[in-house]
Amino acid sequence: SQPVGVLADMLAANISAGRLRALEAEKPLAARTQEELRQLLQDEVVKPQIVATWSLVESLTQRTAIEAEVAAMPGAELVFRSWVNWQFVTSPQSTDPLKAGVQVAILGSLWVVLIAFLVSVPLGVGAAIYLEEYSTGKSRFDQIVETNINNLAGVPSIIYGMLGLAVFVRFLGPITSGLAFGVGDPATANGRTILSAGLTLGLLILPLVIINAREAIRAVPRSLREASYGLGATRWQTIWNHVLPNAIPGILTGVILSVSRAFGETAPLIVVGVSTFIVVSPDSVFAKYTTLPAQIYQWTSRPQPEFQHLAAAAIIVLLFLLIAMNATAIWLRNRFARRRIL
Repeated sequence: SQPVGVLADMLAANISAGRLRALEAEKPLAARTQEELRQLLQDEVVKPQIVATWSLVESLTQRTAIEAEVAAMPGAELVFRSWVNWQFVTSPQSTDPLKAGVQVAILGSLWVVLIAFLVSVPLGVGAAIYLEEYSTGKSRFDQIVETNINNLAGVPSIIYGMLGLAVFVRFLGPITSGLAFGVGDPATANGRTILSAGLTLGLLILPLVIINAREAIRAVPRSLREASYGLGATRWQTIWNHVLPNAIPGILTGVILSVSRAFGETAPLIVVGVSTFIVVSPDSVFAKYTTLPAQIYQWTSRPQPEFQHLAAAAIIVLLFLLIAMNATAIWLRNRFARRRIL
């Protein structure tokens, strides 16, 4: 086995000065073990490449042919690899399919969906309460709101992307980029940030939240309101203490559907400036970002079959996250429903 100093010298002699500085910043070469240095030599100098891949079915049914093909390639090694693993979930993007992961995309998706949730749910539920409990439906303002809500629910998502580009990226760029607060990054001075994306998706799902919340509030029996009024409660006390607790399960159902749609949206984010390749995790709402759907789109557009496998793995991760989010929301909805029954 080679001494640590020899391995470090071999590595330093075969990589660029910039890459060497980056590795030293992560962890000094002198402080690394032999195994770590050998792995770095393999990754940075030898750079193994994928020359052929086979599916699980092919691996099981064509074993002899695969082994013969590998034997015909000098120095080739046959490796069984699962694309969905913990390294894939916790690694950033890379041009090397063996190292590429979805960590940055997952964090970007969570940031964007969280902002969309915080924007759409309070506004949507508040609008539903006004329309069902306070509005008479006869004023000009009420009629305009009713018409727009019903129409906006059927507008294609790409239109919301154009609206987000015009309003949040161009017009409100100094605010959504953070420059107005002195915390922005020159790289995102154009307003193409997580905040712009979250606000755009918040507008996208707002009509859905309003419509579902209105249905839930409308389903609360009128007799419950009348009984509350008969005991001397005000309108707001009736809404807060009786209407909303009984409507929460239905409201949460609408929120589940809306957030699930936001999590899988790609078209409006492409318009407002989602990044297709980024290796740095977002650390604020004013940072550049990418999302899982955008990452899947980027990988499926690559000609190499390995990136197609990565896209399939990312789809599985996206599906798992959606199931986990929906399961949590359904659990909360059922908990509120049981509390109402008791």
